[in-house]
Amino acid sequence: MYPYLLMICVVFMYAGNILVGKALNDLPPMTITFIRLAVAFIVLFPIGYRSVWRNKTVFLANKMPVFVLALSGITLFNTSIYGALQFTTSANVAILESAIPAVTVILSVLILKEKVMKVQWIGVVLSLFGAVWVIIEGKLLQLAALEWNIGDFIMISAILSWAVYSLFVKLHMFKFPPYAVVLVITGIGLVLLFPAVVAEWWMTGVPSFDKPGHFIGLLYLGVFPSFIALILYNRAVGLLGASKASIFLNFLPVVTMAGAALWLGERITWMHIFGTIIVISGVLLTTQGGKSIVRKEKVIPE
Repeated sequence: MYPYLLMICVVFMYAGNILVGKALNDLPPMTITFIRLAVAFIVLFPIGYRSVWRNKTVFLANKMPVFVLALSGITLFNTSIYGALQFTTSANVAILESAIPAVTVILSVLILKEKVMKVQWIGVVLSLFGAVWVIIEGKLLQLAALEWNIGDFIMISAILSWAVYSLFVKLHMFKFPPYAVVLVITGIGLVLLFPAVVAEWWMTGVPSFDKPGHFIGLLYLGVFPSFIALILYNRAVGLLGASKASIFLNFLPVVTMAGAALWLGERITWMHIFGTIIVISGVLLTTQGGKSIVRKEKVIPE
C-alpha cells in the first residue's frame, strides 16, 4: 500500500496546485509563477547545489536540452496554467490537463517516430474529444454561437508545453542527477521569468499581496507541488513503475472538481463529468495499449 499512498498524496498536491492557483487569481500569472519558483529554488538549493557543482560539466555539455526543459516544463507550463485560471474554472483546467498523455503520444509519433498501436490511437482520439467537449461546453452543434473562453485556449499552450517537456525528459533526463536538474531548470526558469515579471508589474502595477491567503498560497505552491510531490512521485515510480504510477494522475480531474465544488463554490455540471470520463478512458487506452521502451542508461547519482 505504501507506493499507492504516495501517489494519492501526489494527486492531492497537484489538485491543490490548480485550486490554490485559482484562489490566487487576483495576482498576475507571471508573478505567481515567479514567486512559486523562487520558493522552490530556496527549498531545493541546500539539497541539490553540491550535486550541481559536481556535475557542472554535464549540464554545460547539454545546455540546449536543459534550456528547453526549463522553458517548456517550468516557465511556459506554469505560466499558462495560472494564466488560464484567470479566465476559466479549475475544473476545466484539470480536465484539459489530463489530456496531456494523448498529446505527448502524438508528438512522440511525429518527432521521435515511436510506433503506436491501434488501441492507443483510439485512446488519443477519445482524450482529445473529451478535451474539446469541455472547451465547447458539449455544444457540438452550436460551435458558431459559442462565446469562446480564452482560458481554455491558454490551457492548450500548457498542454503543448508539458508534452514537449515530456519528450525531452524521455530523451535527456537520464543524463542528470534528479534533484540537481530540478534545481538548475528552476533557476533558469527564474532568470527567464524575471524580465516578464518586471514588464507585468510595469503594465499592471506591483501587486499589493495584502490578503492573508497570498503568503500561505504562494508558500504552498513553492513547497508542495514543486518539491514534495516531486520526491513522492519519483519514489512511487521507483516502486510501481512509470505506467502504474501515471494511472493515478488520471484521478486529478476528479479530486480537483470535488475541491472546486467544496472550496471554491464552482458549479460542476454533467458536461464536466462526461468530459472527464471520456478523457480518463482515452488516457487509460493510450498509456496501457503497449509497453514503453525503457532506457537502460545509468542515471548519475546525487
